[in-house]
Amino acid sequence: MIHDLTGFQRDLLFIVAGLEGPNGLTVKDELEQYYGQEVRHGRLYPNLDTLVEMGLIEKGQKDRRTNEYTLLPPGYQEIRARLDWQSQYCPDEILEQVELQVAETS
Repeated sequence: MIHDLTGFQRDLLFIVAGLEGPNGLTVKDELEQYYGQEVRHGRLYPNLDTLVEMGLIEKGQKDRRTNEYTLLPPGYQEIRARLDWQSQYCPDEILEQVELQVAETS
């Protein structure tokens, strides 16, 4: 299923997993910090709703005006599948080379 997600949707999964019950604005702020540009509500919320419909995250109410998002077990499985897939192409030796290159150019 992870291969059916867009990169944006995968990023949403990782953010929801890494924060405790984030609301939409918190997710938006995290994405904007990472992307270095504005993320429009018209892009954010439909993609969050898609992940809810897919059963990867849950949308609950923090209060009357604020929703919060929680990663569900299938969402964790999708993240694990992505990390496993990436690790086959980027083993520790490659990661060490990347770190050395980044350190040299900084």
